[in-house]
Amino acid sequence: MKEETKQRIRKFRGDRDWDQFHAPVHLAKSIVIEAAELLECFQWDDEKYDEEHVKEELADVMVYCLDLADKLGVDTDEIVNKKMDQNEAKYPVEKAKGSSAKYTEF
Repeated sequence: MKEETKQRIRKFRGDRDWDQFHAPVHLAKSIVIEAAELLECFQWDDEKYDEEHVKEELADVMVYCLDLADKLGVDTDEIVNKKMDQNEAKYPVEKAKGSSAKYTEF
């Protein structure tokens, strides 16, 4: 994420004095709540959905994720790349390509 975007999120939170409400547990709960709202966009039809509404809910999830990463002092690029390294080891192309099987089922 661009540093400018991170700073905008921090400013929004700071201007409203909301940091006091953003303990990691509260942010984790908010991520789950917003993810449920994102899923609700597809509740009755997974092909016909309001793309703008999906983008808004996805952005809500991402903002809370970035808030949590910021609160915990973690580098988002670092943790995503570390997880991708793990995923690439668990799901080698030669075994996983075209398959939805879990890595324990290869």
